[in-house]
Amino acid sequence: MKLGLDIFLETGYKEFQNQRIGLVTNMTGVDQRLNTTIDLFFEHSDIRLVALYGPEHGIRGNAKEGEKVTSSIDNNTKLPAYSLYGETRRPSKEMMENVDVIVFDMQDIGSRYYTYIYTMAYVMEACAQYNKKMIVLDRPNPIAGITMEGNLVEEDVRSFVGLLPIPNRHGMTIGELAWMFRHEFGYTCDLTVVPMKNWTRNMYYDETGLLWVPPSPNTTNLDMNLLYTGTCLFEGTNISEGRGTTRPFEWIGAPFIDGQKLAKHVNKKRLPGVLARPVTFSPTYQKYNGQVCEGVQLHIIDREQVHSLKTGLTLLESIVELYPSDFQFVKNDHGKYFFDLLAGTKKLRTDIMNIQTDDFFEECNKQLIDFEKVKKQYHLYK
Repeated sequence: MKLGLDIFLETGYKEFQNQRIGLVTNMTGVDQRLNTTIDLFFEHSDIRLVALYGPEHGIRGNAKEGEKVTSSIDNNTKLPAYSLYGETRRPSKEMMENVDVIVFDMQDIGSRYYTYIYTMAYVMEACAQYNKKMIVLDRPNPIAGITMEGNLVEEDVRSFVGLLPIPNRHGMTIGELAWMFRHEFGYTCDLTVVPMKNWTRNMYYDETGLLWVPPSPNTTNLDMNLLYTGTCLFEGTNISEGRGTTRPFEWIGAPFIDGQKLAKHVNKKRLPGVLARPVTFSPTYQKYNGQVCEGVQLHIIDREQVHSLKTGLTLLESIVELYPSDFQFVKNDHGKYFFDLLAGTKKLRTDIMNIQTDDFFEECNKQLIDFEKVKKQYHLYK
């Protein structure tokens, strides 16, 4: 298969030969030989690269989740490297004034909580505002482009982990999302999407022949990506989602949990495609730093059967059932429940405490039917 980057470097760049290019990218912007998009552009005789822009975690991926990144001069190219996860998340007029075209090349992971897709939306907004062209170089959805899960984000809980009304697992590539953002949500910039060749909607990342470059420090492997749609929700609780371990979003636990007891409880639910195994771990940072936690590792035994959101919520309900006096939802610095921002609704928090999420999933199914009708209009691949 060929990435959007490959196609652009073969022929697409010719349309923009005399124009000043700004590149929104990070360590995932690489070709199939792991040459970086930054180097490929910077060393190309007919591409005039003049500025870099980095998302959460920075251009080189050395910042932790939520950590502010400062603008700087890139050590390798000596170009300005503007941060879109620092003082501002929207490109300012000053950041855009010396470019004619913005190229976006980053790997998404297929879940709506991931902030890179909203960085793309804000860049599209800035391109429209400052009359710049926008080019998105498409990359695979690592968890394929068929299955969808979840609800659409409600207006009163929109944030940078859920900015637009799309489901938790959206089943789209970043290029398809760009078209949807433009036509459905008002990000009406002068947009070009460079599609891939020979990617199909049923392909997982390990079927592409591409090497996996983690888009952030905790996006370790394909199993983690598949589970993330459900287990990311634990970020809004006092349960460790495994950050600071070798298995983030696969290991879930806390000091007050009995791992053996929890694993048995979860496995009795007979979740499709998943088994829980008791584990003990000590996170090296984040929640329970240096403390011994017990919990479970979620093992995927059939990825075609896994419903990651149902898996995550079933595990969450199990912990509430077993440890009602220890479990808590946590608030962010603005006094809002972070879980609500991830869940895209305030109601789910109450449903979980009442062990009553069946109605939530029924509503999800209705919303997904409507979303699928819209989604199909922007499919670039079969």
